Amino acid sequence: MKLFAALYLDEDVNVLVGTLLIAQGFDVVNARDEGMLGKSDEEQLAHAIKLDRCILTHNRSDFETIHTEYISIGRTHAGIMLARRRQTAYEIVKRVVLILNKLTADEITGQILCV
Repeated sequence: MKLFAALYLDEDVNVLVGTLLIAQGFDVVNARDEGMLGKSDEEQLAHAIKLDRCILTHNRSDFETIHTEYISIGRTHAGIMLARRRQTAYEIVKRVVLILNKLTADEITGQILCV
C-alpha cells in the first residue's frame, strides 16, 4: 500500500503550490518540468497516469468529463484534485495537505476530489 499520493500539477496550477508542497515533504512534479506545456487535458491526465501521480488542476469541467469517460470504459487514474481558481496558492496547499494526510494514495486512486 502506498501511503502518500504523489502529485502532478497541471500547467494552470501556480508553481508556488508545488514549491510549498515539496517544502512540506510531498512528492510533486509539474507540467513545465515534465515538458507537457500546451498539451491537451487528455494528454496531461495520460502523463499523470504514466507517472502514477494524482493530477491537481483548476480545469474542473474538462477533467470531470474525462473522469466520467474513464469510468464508463473501465479505466482508472491515480486521482484528480480540482482546485478553485480564486484560491491563493497557500489556500490550495492547505486543502491539498488535508486530503493527503487523510487519504492514502490507494484511497485517492480513481477518485475526483474538490480542493
